[in-house]
Amino acid sequence: MRPGDPFDALLHQYRGLLFSLCSHFRHRGLERDDLVQEAVIALWRNRERLLALGGVQQAALTWKIARNAVIDALRRTEETEALPEGHDSPAEDRTLVDQLHERIALLPEPDRSIVRLQLEGYSYEEIGQQLGMTEKNVSVRLVRIKEKIRKEWI
Repeated sequence: MRPGDPFDALLHQYRGLLFSLCSHFRHRGLERDDLVQEAVIALWRNRERLLALGGVQQAALTWKIARNAVIDALRRTEETEALPEGHDSPAEDRTLVDQLHERIALLPEPDRSIVRLQLEGYSYEEIGQQLGMTEKNVSVRLVRIKEKIRKEWI
């Protein structure tokens, strides 16, 4: 980190957000680190817009840019990499929490992001700001997502 560099300060401020976001998509170290790198590159390209903002607006735009970069990176790799055979085979000793996280990972975007942000403690208003939705839309979608997961689970 270069002292006094505003972009480095921004990265330092949101490093937890970037790591958490990328960890939700890829749990393994190198794959997750690649996603963090993609997110940082996207943030660098938008640094002037980001540095002109502050507070919640800056956090929301940082999240949105990073999330979109991660999704784009995953789409590029999904087109070129096939999943190994037996990839879905369930382990006998998995807990309900593990199963729930797997179901969340299978949700389409932006549903997956809505659920993860809620699990991280963000309010409906904050989720809406980060994903470009109204607070009411977030609330309605969460109810529908929960009902869908409940139906599939039973």
